[in-house]
Amino acid sequence: MAETGSADTETAGTFGTAAGAGTATHTTVGVGGAAESTDMVLNIGPQHPSTHGVLRLRLVLDGERISQAEPVVGYMHRGAEKLFEVRDYRQIVVLANRHDWLSAFANELGVVLAVERMLGMEVPERAVWLRTLLAELNRVLNHLMFLGSYPLELGGLTPIFYAFTEREGLQRVLEEVSGGRMHYMFNRVGGLKEDLPAGWTGRARAAVAEARAGLPRLSELVLGNEVFQARTRGVGVLRPETARAYGVSGPIARASGVDFDLRRDEPYLAYGELADTLRVVTRTEGDCLARFEVLLDQTANALNLADACLDRLAELPPGPVNQRLPKVLKAPEGATYAWTENPLGVNGYYLVSKGEKTPHRLKLRSASFNNIQALRELLPGTLVADMVAILGSFFFVVGDIDK
Repeated sequence: MAETGSADTETAGTFGTAAGAGTATHTTVGVGGAAESTDMVLNIGPQHPSTHGVLRLRLVLDGERISQAEPVVGYMHRGAEKLFEVRDYRQIVVLANRHDWLSAFANELGVVLAVERMLGMEVPERAVWLRTLLAELNRVLNHLMFLGSYPLELGGLTPIFYAFTEREGLQRVLEEVSGGRMHYMFNRVGGLKEDLPAGWTGRARAAVAEARAGLPRLSELVLGNEVFQARTRGVGVLRPETARAYGVSGPIARASGVDFDLRRDEPYLAYGELADTLRVVTRTEGDCLARFEVLLDQTANALNLADACLDRLAELPPGPVNQRLPKVLKAPEGATYAWTENPLGVNGYYLVSKGEKTPHRLKLRSASFNNIQALRELLPGTLVADMVAILGSFFFVVGDIDK
């Protein structure tokens, strides 16, 4: 019944056989045109405070529920791939380490591995182990940022202070060895820029131990919070077949049960010798909580890998960390593809050379670009209130999308 508006009565059919069973009716009551369903188009971004940088989401809403979602990218596009073509093989490293500014060392690494593969160049053993160590320290720095910032997006202020406390010790040793705080520029074609400062391995080991000691505190604070559990458990479930279809990789894919990690499945650097320490963390739930748990456990394993690298470096005799290169470095004509397990997922570098000192083409396959596309499948059917929780759990960097 309604005081104003209209009421429509529809015969739904007869059910039941007991005496007295009759017909059931469905009544829709509304006020004026409010009885009719109307979709709303809502733009989240490109400057909305709950997005990660300059990302735009175009949502179609049916009431409080999302019916369509389209990630609109390109607002930060730097044209890096085109800029690669007018810089020599030494200069392109400075561009490559900036698309995911939380994983700068890993970004540099993929480029130099591709060039070294084209040249057929062997890197000194000491440089191989140092690269592996620094890549894992960079992985921890990346993960700690998201472990602290994700609870912040759900209303938890304290975890980010703990995460930054743990980050600072590792940041300090990386800055000491490379001279850069965010953009390290420490990789070179043929190895690394220079050897370690005196006493650095001891300081690095202390920083790793300090970060490991702080992880249980962060875990208890976040995972032990019932509000965080309520906002993330069963929310934003990414099915493994969807992850595979969109090329989702890294912690997000492994949280959905996609058991794939290049460090184990196609070893590079020294990962083939670290099989006993390397543990590929997976979950099957595929929800926001699982993605956070994978990131947390993967951080702990990265610290174990860093310790294993430090142990191996202590056994190695002193030696070079790079190869002597000609003044003008030219890659032979041809093409190659190198991929690495970056902190956020698989990064691929397709290098085409015409025998010049600059690449003819260097195509970058970034993890965040593929990962974010899965939102068009994941968000429909979810509530607007859960959108920020889902978005934050995808752990992306916008520069890694708009490369």
